[in-house]
Formats: sequence, structure tokens, C-alpha cells
Amino acid sequence: MPAFLEKRSIRYPFYGLIGVTVVLLICLSLYNWILSLAGLLLMVFPLYYMFLIENRQRKEMEEYISTLSYRVKKVGEEALLGMPIGIMLINDEFTIEWTNPFLSSYFDKETLVGSSLYDVADHLLPLIKQEVETEIITLHDRKFRVIHKPEERLLYFFDVTEQAEIEKMYQEERTAIAIIFLDNYDDLTQGMDDQMRGSVNNMVTSILNKWANENGIFIKRISSERFIAVFNEGILQSLEKGKFTILDDVREMTAKQNVSFTLSIGIGTGVSSLPELGFYAQSSLDLALGRGGDQVAIKQPNGKVRFYGGKTNPIEKRTRVRARVISHAIRDLIVASDKVIIMGHKNPDMDSIGSGIGIYKVAEMNQKDAYIVVNMQEMDSGVKRLMDEIRSQEKLFSRFIGPEEALEISTDKTLLVIVDTHKPSLVMEERILNKIDHKIVIDHHRRGEDFIANPLLVYMEPYASSTSELVTEFLEYQPKRGKIEVVEATALLAGIIVDTKSFTLRTGSRTFDAASYLRAHGADTILVQKFLKEDVDTYIRRSKLIESVQFYREGIAIAAGTEDEINDQVLIAQAADTLLTMNGVLASFVISRRAEGMIGISARSLGNVNVQVIMESLQGGGHLTNAATQLSGITIDEAELQLKQVIDDYFEGSKKE
Repeated sequence: MPAFLEKRSIRYPFYGLIGVTVVLLICLSLYNWILSLAGLLLMVFPLYYMFLIENRQRKEMEEYISTLSYRVKKVGEEALLGMPIGIMLINDEFTIEWTNPFLSSYFDKETLVGSSLYDVADHLLPLIKQEVETEIITLHDRKFRVIHKPEERLLYFFDVTEQAEIEKMYQEERTAIAIIFLDNYDDLTQGMDDQMRGSVNNMVTSILNKWANENGIFIKRISSERFIAVFNEGILQSLEKGKFTILDDVREMTAKQNVSFTLSIGIGTGVSSLPELGFYAQSSLDLALGRGGDQVAIKQPNGKVRFYGGKTNPIEKRTRVRARVISHAIRDLIVASDKVIIMGHKNPDMDSIGSGIGIYKVAEMNQKDAYIVVNMQEMDSGVKRLMDEIRSQEKLFSRFIGPEEALEISTDKTLLVIVDTHKPSLVMEERILNKIDHKIVIDHHRRGEDFIANPLLVYMEPYASSTSELVTEFLEYQPKRGKIEVVEATALLAGIIVDTKSFTLRTGSRTFDAASYLRAHGADTILVQKFLKEDVDTYIRRSKLIESVQFYREGIAIAAGTEDEINDQVLIAQAADTLLTMNGVLASFVISRRAEGMIGISARSLGNVNVQVIMESLQGGGHLTNAATQLSGITIDEAELQLKQVIDDYFEGSKKE
């Protein structure tokens, strides 16, 4: 505290003492006025002295306050103009009204006053327009944390470049673990002699070691078909930019030796715990193998998965031994349940209904009641014709129930079998999925990120033509109780025919074996053709959709409907199939507005273009040659623009590889 303030605090008690003395003198004057007057004269001198002190202290106070105000003002000016914090004032038209020297020094212009943000820093506009409180932006290769004060139209800029660099360095140095699997090692080396097998092993190991040395990766072979690799996230980012060329290198270099190996790689990243990294790596590998192999899957703690590769047709790898084992496992689960509820996907197609009927027959052969969940309002014309035929078979038709009835009859011992899908969002009724604990998943699609939780058994074979083909194989290993009815065999055959486009796509030797089995049990091909007939109106609408076709790239055909034209998914898919039969078309994409208010895109290819990867970039999925997606909240033109961008990214990535 200043000295004059201390003296001032002492002076107040003195004033009180003088006041008491004056009162006593007044009282004394009543008895002796001469003595009282003398006392009063004696008090004049201290009072005059105190007046001088008071006057001097008042001047000191005024001088102190004046000096303090100047210093505070000086500090404010120094803080405003000299501190390493950028300050910018703007008006309602996004014109800069003032900046401090620190911020101005980051721009080439002599002054920013009067300049528009559109000209000097347009990436600030979204932050201002959306009234974002804080965000990190880049200005002239420097990172700034910008704090926005909308009411004052004021922006603060804090340089966090060094902090961002440290964070980036930390991220890049974090450990990642990869498990590398030779997809078809056992199949290719089964008939080799020891010398040939050793030569092949040395070649594969040499390719992977060279790749590891070039990229700074530690790699170790842990079994005949498995490797483990350790690296950091900085190296992972570099590998992702190159789209994991090791996949192509192994495939092409081994093909020269007449043994075409493919790799599947599962990578764990995003956590510091090594056991967790190992878990994510194995989970990613399972996902890559479930999608057909020859690809990389990178799983993160938030559940997101990134995929690379998968551009080749999957080789048929399932065996009759596996089919028999799965068939027996399903039989055991059915026998242990009180009843079986079978559920496919929304808007069921021939494969969904056909495979559902097949599972119903498996349950019947094991003397268990089974019910197929359907929504009669969500069927295309072909499935409706199948249901009309089933309606004549009273016993079979009585086994088709609605979602509400399925919820009522399900118990703790009920077994739920999901066919032709593995995504919770696509099943006929999610409430049934959530209520029943015992679940089996049977599907032929490539596995996606979204997957039904905690199933007892999963049989996913992306190498199969259809789920109907998989289920037909189960029938061969079940107890021979009762015969397969004609309509049941025909429904299964219809599912195979539709998904293979009459045995032209995704057709292996096992497909013909299954078709032969069904034909031997009375499947009627003429009846299948009856189911697949279409009316004239559908044909005209499909032709109108095809009429809008245009070639975006060489061999890439895109057809788009109008905003007021609504088509169902089946018609859109049929249009894509038809386009694929045209000369010069390697891949076809058809865009149309769906009845549900969404935009549907169906994609088809002959195998040269992986339409699954393209559709996955638009939150869809499917197979290498057959995929689709649904988009909401956008127009046809916007959907077409997004599709073209994804196609460009796909082909540019292929060129980099």
C-alpha cells in the first residue's frame, strides 16, 4: 500500500479525538469561558497542520491515480498491439475493420483493413456463418485456434502450430499391429512336393520382407499361412495413400510362377494397449476374410472400418466338409429349441423367400415347428406371384406370419435364423432381433461393418451364388423325413436363378450341383419363368430409365431418372442388369427416386470394376459385381454428382496402385 494511503488510514481516529475535545470545550465554556477560549486557541495549530497534510495527500493521490491510469492504458495498448495473439474485427458484410499487427504479419498485404474475408481468408466464413465458438484453421502454413465472438464480430487467433506438430508426431508414432494371412495357401500347396512348397514359401516371404524393409515395418512369419507385422501410424498413413500395393504385388508376382496367392490383412490401430491392438487386428482380419479376402481391413476403437483392395472375384473356398459340419451344427441348434423363426431382409426377393423356405424344410425334417416372417405389403411382383403359388399349399402358406405374430409366439427357447442379410438395419423386423437371444446368420454377401450382435452360429460364404444355394446344401445332410415339395424346391431354384442372372454371374460348380439337387426333387423351371414374368408397364418404365443412359468414363454407364419418377428397387436393379448386357459396358449405375422418399442407386459390373467398393463409399454395399445403396436428403442431380466423384476416386486410386 502507498505510504500516503497508510497515513490516511491513521488520520481518521485523530479526527475523532478532535471532535471529542471540541465537545468537552463547549461544555467547559458553560463554567469558565476564558479557559475554554484558551483551549480552543490551542486547537487551531493542530487543525491547521492537519489541513496542510490533507492538502498534500490529496495531491499525491491525484498524481498516483493519474500515473496508474496511464500505466493501465499503456499495458492495454501493449497487450492489444504487442502480444502474440491475433485479433480481427469484422462487419456484417464480412469486411475487415481492424486487425492487430501480430495477425497482419501473416499476410502479404500491407493492411487488411477494408479487405473482404472472401478474398483473404474465405475458410473463416463457415466458422462465422455457423457461429462456431472455436475451431482450428490453417493460415499460411500455420495452425491457429480461432475463438469467435459473434456479438462483437470479433475473432481471436492463437498460434498452435507447435502444439499441432507435437500432436501429429504423437499420432504418427503410435503403434499399429497387422496380421497378414495367405488366403489360399492350403489349397495351392496341397498337391506340391516339398521342394516346390519351399520355393513358393521363400518367394512369398521374400516379397513381404522387401515390402517391409522399404516401408520400415517389422514382419515375422508365425505359421505357414500367417505373418505378424508391427509399425507405426505414420507408416500406416503412407500405406493407405498407396492403397496397399502389396496386395497386387503378391498376386501378380506369384501368378508368374503359376500359383496366384492372395493376401488378407487385418490391422489394429487407434489404442495404446497392445492386447487391444491385437484384438482389433484379428477382428479386422476376420472381417476381411468374411468379405472374400484379397483385401485390407483397418478397424478402429470407434467401430469404423476402412477397406482397401478386394478388386478380384473371390475364389470358391468352401468345401463339402464345412457345409456338412455347419448343417449338423444347425440341426443341433434346431433340435435344442422349441420353435424356429426365420427372417430375411426388408423388401424380400426370391433368394430371401427361397432360402427361408429351405430353412423351414430343415426344421421340419428335424420335427420342429418353423415360421417365416414376411410383410405382404413389401413384395415385388415376382415374389407376389411366388406367394400366390404358395397360397395353394395350405400347410406351407400357414407357416408365413407377420412380425407382430412372430413377437407373440417367440420364447426364451426360440431360435431365430436370419437369411440373406447380416445387417441389423436391413432385417424384416429389428424388434424380433432384439427379443430373441439365440440367433443364426446365413448369408452370401460380403461382410460389412454393421453386423448382427452375438449370433450362436455364422455361415457367411461370399463365394456362393446365393443364400438359397447354401441352404440347399444343408438339405442334403438332414434326416430324410418327408419329401421336398415341388413348390419348395422351385422357390429355392428361383432364388439361385435370380441371383445368378440365370447362371451367368457368380456361378460356380457348387451352384450347378445345388440346382441339380433341386431339379431332381421336382423343381419346375417353367414355374420359375412364370414367377419372373413382368408386365408391360414395368417393361416400359425400365426402358424409359435406360433411355437416360450416358457414358461417364470408358465402359461406365450411368442412367438417372427424374425427380417426379418413382421406382422400386427391383426395377432399378433390373435396369442396371439390362445396361450391363449392352456392348461396351463394363459397369452400370442406375439412379432413381424410391417410393420411401430416398434415392436408390443400383450398380452392376462384369468383374473389371469393383462396384462394392464404390457403393461402400456411399454407405452401401454388396458384391464385387452387384451392389447398391440408398441416399436420403438429396436430389437426383446431387446423387449423380456424388457417384461420379466416388467413381473418380476409385479410378484415380487404381492408377496410383
